[in-house]
Amino acid sequence: MLRNGTGCGTLCGVKIYADRFPTALRQFVTDLLVVVWVYAAVRAAMWLHDLVQKLAVPGQKLAGAGGGLADNLADAGGKVGRVPIVGDELTAPFERAAEAARSMADAGREQQDLVGDLALALAVAVLIFPLGLVLFGWLPLRVRWVRRASAARALRAAPAGRDLLALRALVSQPLGQLTRIDPDVAEAWRRGDDSTVEALAALELRGLGLRPAKR
Repeated sequence: MLRNGTGCGTLCGVKIYADRFPTALRQFVTDLLVVVWVYAAVRAAMWLHDLVQKLAVPGQKLAGAGGGLADNLADAGGKVGRVPIVGDELTAPFERAAEAARSMADAGREQQDLVGDLALALAVAVLIFPLGLVLFGWLPLRVRWVRRASAARALRAAPAGRDLLALRALVSQPLGQLTRIDPDVAEAWRRGDDSTVEALAALELRGLGLRPAKR
């Protein structure tokens, strides 16, 4: 369940959205666009599948006509076969014609199968690119942010979390932002300068769209 307050955008202890409005809004809009993108891709694949499947209509008609003709010829041959003396001879043409009709029906079914396979292959091909972008582009970045934000949120509430957040800022934040805190920020951090450590921790949290811990 989503919680409000300090746990805004949090689901069962996992940080889903940032605390700061601009970052949270950007994440929400991006997530919404991804959902629309996936829905549109699925709908396009289904539309293409249905469109290609229409090519199977001639095969369906051929199978139906061939099957019906084969049944009628077989029935007629059976009736002719009951004619005394010459019945067997008269039946042979009907049997050959019925066999030809069955071959026509089989050809129609094969055409339907071929069209069905083609429709499925094209639908999958249409889905590969958009879903690939989501699975290998957006999703890893989103999961990475969720893991980092959840860890930072836990550190923010821990007694020694500020020091760890400051260390993470030294490792991950751009050099230009670090030098704005102190020209020799690493030395100040090693000395344990309280204002420097506080500023580094706040910088790390701000980079993730999180608010600093309330002291």
